[in-house]
Amino acid sequence: MKPTTDLSSFDNRWYKPGPLHLRLGWYMINMLFFKPAWFPFNSVKRSLLRVFGAKVGKGVVIKPCVNIKYPWKLEIGDFSWIGEQVWIDNLAKVHIGDHVCISQGAMLLCGNHNYKKPSFDLIIQTIVLEDGVWIGAKTVVTAGTVCRTHSILTVGSIATGELAAYQIYQGNPAIVVRERTMDS
Repeated sequence: MKPTTDLSSFDNRWYKPGPLHLRLGWYMINMLFFKPAWFPFNSVKRSLLRVFGAKVGKGVVIKPCVNIKYPWKLEIGDFSWIGEQVWIDNLAKVHIGDHVCISQGAMLLCGNHNYKKPSFDLIIQTIVLEDGVWIGAKTVVTAGTVCRTHSILTVGSIATGELAAYQIYQGNPAIVVRERTMDS
């Protein structure tokens, strides 16, 4: 007989995302100031992220309806943009470099589950978006992905592994479709 998934045996106790009071406090701030469409004030959002341990550079733009799991596991460089309805599910560290654009509805997912184990164990890995990266609308960046400088993930694509510098990726899984060239 083949083994079956047994979610009742799932044990996540090893994972320590942060103290309960910090998580609860962030949950309230996230719900009040980041997820709603009515609050567009970037300077306040940057300050709140810093209060909760995020490293946030200057000129960062955070559009309405953004969901961030744990700001103390987040680094955002200077002049980066986070578009509407972006979901940063940073169970592990997420590093966003300078001048990075994360477009509407993109998902950065640092966690997954081990489907080979009946207990469906949690797996977490970091995500790195180097300087000048553009993550297109409605894309997914999976755990362990590194997007090298100025790479592009096009609309609706799924990134796994490493995206090479100055390359444009498309599809599921995303593959190189051409080189990124820039006018001076």
